Amino acid sequence: MSERKKARAVGFNHVALEVGDIDAALEFYAGLLDFELRSKSDTMAFIDLGDQFLALSKGRTQGVDDDRHFGLVVDDKQAVREALERMGVDPLPGPFLDFLDPWGNRVEIVGYENIQFTKAPHVLRGMGLEDLRKSENALQELAEKDMAP
Repeated sequence: MSERKKARAVGFNHVALEVGDIDAALEFYAGLLDFELRSKSDTMAFIDLGDQFLALSKGRTQGVDDDRHFGLVVDDKQAVREALERMGVDPLPGPFLDFLDPWGNRVEIVGYENIQFTKAPHVLRGMGLEDLRKSENALQELAEKDMAP
């Protein structure tokens, strides 16, 4: 009997977060990030991330996240650090820039230049980020996988 073919994971289309209030969540994230709103209703909002999106859904049902989190890639990690400070949001202890949003969702802020994740040039251009570059270390990691641009 032959082994059944498995689907290959390609990436993420979106991340969905439960929040208490859509307008308050949009206000909070707008304090941290410059983004385009894809669409919004009373119970959902979609923040555009180029070819991906962050979905905000009204109705947080679980407790505060401890280790469960997602890494949100940004073009300027220091700008987020400064925005958190202005907003009175304390980063969580540890070596990374993690914080809890007002509904207990844990977010790790990751700088685009230092990771293997890569947006296609046409997506970066569409986002107005065509000058965004990778660090030498990230390029080396990509080259080792034959994925360097």
